[in-house]
Amino acid sequence: MTKQSHENDVAFIQALAELLNQNELTEISVVREYGEDDSLEVRVMKQATVVAAPAPAYAPAPAAAAPASAPTAAPAAAAPASDDPASHPGAVTSPMVGTAYLAPEPGASAFVKVGDAVKEGQTLLIVEAMKTMNHIPAPKSGTVKRILVDDGAPVEFGAPLMIVE
Repeated sequence: MTKQSHENDVAFIQALAELLNQNELTEISVVREYGEDDSLEVRVMKQATVVAAPAPAYAPAPAAAAPASAPTAAPAAAAPASDDPASHPGAVTSPMVGTAYLAPEPGASAFVKVGDAVKEGQTLLIVEAMKTMNHIPAPKSGTVKRILVDDGAPVEFGAPLMIVE
C-alpha cells in the first residue's frame, strides 16, 4: 500500500466519522472497492449508553430488603457491587468493540471453561475487530469463575468478558 493510498483511506475514515456525528448516527459500515481483489471495509461506531445504566434495575430489590432489619443492611449494600461484573476486581474487560469468540475456530473446544486454572498471559478468548482476531490474555493467574459472554456475541469497549480470581 502506498503512502498516498494510506492517507486517502485515513481521510475517508475521518469523513465517515464526521458523517456519523453530523447525522446523529451510531454506526456506519462501508466497503470501498479498489479493484477485483482489493477493497477496504470500514465500520465506524459510537459507543452507546454507559454500562452502568442497567444497575438501577438490580438496586431496588436489595434496597427493599434493607429497611426490614438493620443487620441485613450491610450485606444488601454489598450485593449490588458483586452483581455488577464490571466492578469485580477479577473482571477481564474487552479492550475494543468487536465480536467475542470462546474457541479458536467453529466446532473447536473453548479456550477455557468455568473452573479452569489459567496462567497469566494465557488466551481466554478472541475478540474479532475489523476481521482481525485479537487474543485476549489472562491478566493474572487464577481460576475462571464466570464467563459473561456467549460465543459470537457482540461486545463493547470495556464490557466485562470473564471473571478470573
